[in-house]
Amino acid sequence: MKFDSPEVLATPHQFCNAHIEASALSILINFPAAFDDVSDRLRPEHFANDAHRAIYAELCRQMAAGKGCDLMSLVGALDGVVESVDVLQVGGYNDHSARGIARHVQTLIDTFKARQLHGLSYTMSELAFEVGPVQDRIDRAQAEVAKLDDVEQSDDWVDAHTAAIKHLDLLEQRQDGNLKGMATGLHDLDEILDGGICRGNLVVIGARPAMGKTALAMTVGLRMAQDYSIGFLSMEMPHSDVRDRQAAILSRASIGMIKRPHKGLEYDRIVDGVEKAKTLRWNVSDKSGLNILQVRSKARALKRRHGLDVLVVDYIGLMSGLDSKQPRAYQIEEISRGLKGLAKDLDIAVICLAQVNRGGVERVGQVPGLQDLRDSGAIEQDADVVAFIHRPIEAQPELGENFRNYALLRVAKNRQGRTGDVNLFYHGQFTSFESWAGAAPQKGVGQPSKGFE
Repeated sequence: MKFDSPEVLATPHQFCNAHIEASALSILINFPAAFDDVSDRLRPEHFANDAHRAIYAELCRQMAAGKGCDLMSLVGALDGVVESVDVLQVGGYNDHSARGIARHVQTLIDTFKARQLHGLSYTMSELAFEVGPVQDRIDRAQAEVAKLDDVEQSDDWVDAHTAAIKHLDLLEQRQDGNLKGMATGLHDLDEILDGGICRGNLVVIGARPAMGKTALAMTVGLRMAQDYSIGFLSMEMPHSDVRDRQAAILSRASIGMIKRPHKGLEYDRIVDGVEKAKTLRWNVSDKSGLNILQVRSKARALKRRHGLDVLVVDYIGLMSGLDSKQPRAYQIEEISRGLKGLAKDLDIAVICLAQVNRGGVERVGQVPGLQDLRDSGAIEQDADVVAFIHRPIEAQPELGENFRNYALLRVAKNRQGRTGDVNLFYHGQFTSFESWAGAAPQKGVGQPSKGFE
């Protein structure tokens, strides 16, 4: 269909705008990254033009396959469905900027709703002339209008009996082992979490600086990467530092030797670590200062291209708010709510690291609590699981060698289960954690645990 054809010009702008449709498609074809920002809102039915609808549907299929998309692949895939000249014309319609895509998408959604409203007017006319109680007809008309008002969302109300039947299916899947938590590799923590971290959950790990938040997150992430796809957003450390820690954890080589290999680094261990890395689904980004929309876009893109089961954010305090003029507590609330929504929308788990306030935890031997989370109480409210790391030797060096490698992970909140303490063994030279062997140490008693290899 030509853009200046009588057919297009005769169509009211409120119901169809072929120029906007073509411009939006051109942007999505020429700027694939823009697809991640709009794919959750824009659907094929939003396009009034049949050719445009077919082009966008094929674009979605190719992008979902993770192979990317270009103009010629669309031409080949749509051969016999849409004329090649139409696809080529759309692809070259507007390729100089992607800035207008959000506005175009909103226009397409608005015109789609206008078409629905226009169709509804005929339904209303028919109801007016039907035979039957007028109140029944009014109720039916109101129901149709309500559907239109929320046309972008499906009905998510579920009655009790339907919910019970669905829950039986869920229990059967759990019984068969087809649906379970994602194990962290730290057995005592998995036990408290009833099998591991669940999809849709926001897990917050809090601590003071130098307690091992990042080390714990990387330990858990690298272990889970054997079975799941992990995304690690390192806003604090550059790629080089992340790679140092990754090499130390996988190779069990001293971080000091990795930074100064001339001191006697065992390269055989490093090679072993490289071989282990081949099997891991572990992806790292070191972009800093991201806001929640940028995190959402990066997570969506990673899930589409490589899969994503767990997203690790290091850490929430380094994320930016959408409006820098707002108080920091408001920005953190916006971020934590967004991370929880991201976990539900993408069906992933989000592990977010957080600092705790200085004043509440610098009392000798004090383990942080929910009240110590920095900047906002919204983190505590939005999180499904909140755990705190505490290494007593850092606060009380006089405790002695039996506390040298001891770390306590306190699960202070668990929305769907129990809380409790997990004893961990901290390998400082490897920047990693292991399960603790035996009972927790006592002041002046016993020897340090060796941990599990």
